[in-house]
Amino acid sequence: MSLSPKGALRQSGSLFAMALDVLRTLPRRPFQVREFIQQSWFIASVTILPTALVSIPFGAVIALQIGGLTRQLGAQSFSGAASVLAVLREASPIVTALLIAGAGGTAICADLGARKIRDEIDAMQVLGIDPIHRLVVPRVLASMVVAVLLNGLVSVVGVAGGYFFNVVLQNGTPGAYLASFTTLAQLSDLWAAELKALVFGAIAAIVASYKGLTAKGGPKGVGDAVNQSVVITFMLLFVTNFVMTAVYFQIVPQRG
Repeated sequence: MSLSPKGALRQSGSLFAMALDVLRTLPRRPFQVREFIQQSWFIASVTILPTALVSIPFGAVIALQIGGLTRQLGAQSFSGAASVLAVLREASPIVTALLIAGAGGTAICADLGARKIRDEIDAMQVLGIDPIHRLVVPRVLASMVVAVLLNGLVSVVGVAGGYFFNVVLQNGTPGAYLASFTTLAQLSDLWAAELKALVFGAIAAIVASYKGLTAKGGPKGVGDAVNQSVVITFMLLFVTNFVMTAVYFQIVPQRG
């Protein structure tokens, strides 16, 4: 990736143009059902176990920090509500995005990059086959679907981990922890988290596909493209998360 301002602007424009091409190609028929199922299974297989394992310490750290804070303030009855709110709103979409980008996105980038340096992408274009429609769109949709499902998994595992560490390690009251779940959290928080996961999955797949299709320079170029796709995806995810959270707070009234 060029470090000059002009090169960075050109890369950003090309990435945005590819995102628009993906949106334009989504309703085109025939839909690549087999490719979509294969990619969904592959992304899920490489992300389910790491996501579940990572979500446990996330929930534990949040529970321990909030449990200590609420104990200092004399508000132990709100520890469950605050933990659930933190896991549901922020932790689960971020963990899902990081694993989708780090595991699924790198695999997508490496696969498309290998096809690119073997001239398979050019051969498809010569035959009149659109690589965006044939390869990118199924991967983007698969990443979005898997991200939404993984977000639900992270929420459940994170809340369960937080409950265990709050009740067992901090001597919290199980009944109070469970009863306070709906004190601050609401159903719109879950929908907002699922929407974040959907958008994060699309961003990760689009960036990975773009870097894979523009890879050059042999195997070393593919490796560089994979590294760049992870860095770019992480930057875009955190910016997008901030924007979506700010918009959500402006639209949805919060419980006090």
